[in-house]
Amino acid sequence: MGVCQKKIAVRDLEVGMFVSDLDRPWHQTPFPIQGFRIRSQDDIRALVSHCSWVSVDVAEARDSVELSRVVRPAFGAKGGQRGGGREELHLPPLSIREPVKYQAATTLKREMKVSKHLLEDAGVALEQLYAAVTSQEARDLRPVAAVINKMVRSVIRQPDALLWLSRIRQHDNHVYRHALNTSVWALVCGRQLGLNEGLLNHLGLGCLLSQVGKTQLPEDLLTREGQLGPEEYALYRTYVDKGMAMLEFSGLSRAVLSIVQGHRERHNGSGFPEGIRGDRIPLLAKIAGLAEFFESLIGPRESSAEPMTPAKAVTLLYDMRNIEFQDDLVEGFIRAIGIYPTGSLVELTDGQRGIVISHSPERRLWPRVMLMTDRYQSPLKAAKVVDLAKYNESRAAAEILAIKECLVHGTEGLDPAGYDVTGAESRWSLGRLVSW
Repeated sequence: MGVCQKKIAVRDLEVGMFVSDLDRPWHQTPFPIQGFRIRSQDDIRALVSHCSWVSVDVAEARDSVELSRVVRPAFGAKGGQRGGGREELHLPPLSIREPVKYQAATTLKREMKVSKHLLEDAGVALEQLYAAVTSQEARDLRPVAAVINKMVRSVIRQPDALLWLSRIRQHDNHVYRHALNTSVWALVCGRQLGLNEGLLNHLGLGCLLSQVGKTQLPEDLLTREGQLGPEEYALYRTYVDKGMAMLEFSGLSRAVLSIVQGHRERHNGSGFPEGIRGDRIPLLAKIAGLAEFFESLIGPRESSAEPMTPAKAVTLLYDMRNIEFQDDLVEGFIRAIGIYPTGSLVELTDGQRGIVISHSPERRLWPRVMLMTDRYQSPLKAAKVVDLAKYNESRAAAEILAIKECLVHGTEGLDPAGYDVTGAESRWSLGRLVSW
């Protein structure tokens, strides 16, 4: 007996049904992206609060709604409604060999103390390496590899720490900042997917080196990456081949070089330099490409359009499933970083403004927020942290405090660099305000 989907109103749901699609994107709800079975009236009440209708799996040969199973549930928008009509490519689910199940081994506060200078060290090592590669001097990869190893261990222990640092840290050189931030996003995603420590080291190093070819391009071209004409874009595309040529005799592993070579390839073949698609793109290069694209959407630029908010960038990624990026990777990335990633500036439904400092995969819409203003947008005399999931735990729907919108990077009056998450050397000390 086959399985199909039947659209029904949420008020008609019953315990035991399998919900396989919603009337809104999955990532904008607290429900599992892959679909779920209704196990209690609480599940039904949660669906009523978010949706008007859903689709459930039903047996094709019967008219009544029955409990059914499907190998791979459908969800989200359908192909013809996404991606401007671009080709979709569907592949079997990703299979990670012997995936590692990571658990947070320390608190954000403690990891911040350990790793607060790590990105600075990475930036210095990266600048020195790029300078050596550009001038064709003898290149020593050991400093960069050592820093990447520390970054990997930090992300394994507590993924939110480096995300926070990467979002509040400033760097004068766009190429270095872009490479560092891409590496952090990729490591957090790789951790979520269960990559072992060795693969995470390859992934991080590959992301750091993936931008080296851009040092051979005009600076003006790099500041206008999203606004290039045809001839300029043709020149821009050469940075991957330039980077591979610069690293040709570096002694790097094949895995690292595959990231440099393939991070701009796309799932449906629309990328460059070779236009390969699907399974021909190495897994680590796919992850690096997704992370690099996300950073390009949200990263500030000196002379280009205003960057996207992280929430809008997440929505765009979700709409690109099976078009430019494989759906498994997109879903894993969203689970790893949250709907409102660490470092996102947000406004709550009561008008208070602040910055996301951590999130829980089980409560994607209710992260932990450090508030910097009151409901009238006046700066607070002392910072305070609210865990939206705990705050809303026993409150009625009318009393729930949630995120109203994600704010753009650089919103006036919201400077997270003025707040010390470690609890040291700042009157805004979180260490005296909340225990983590």
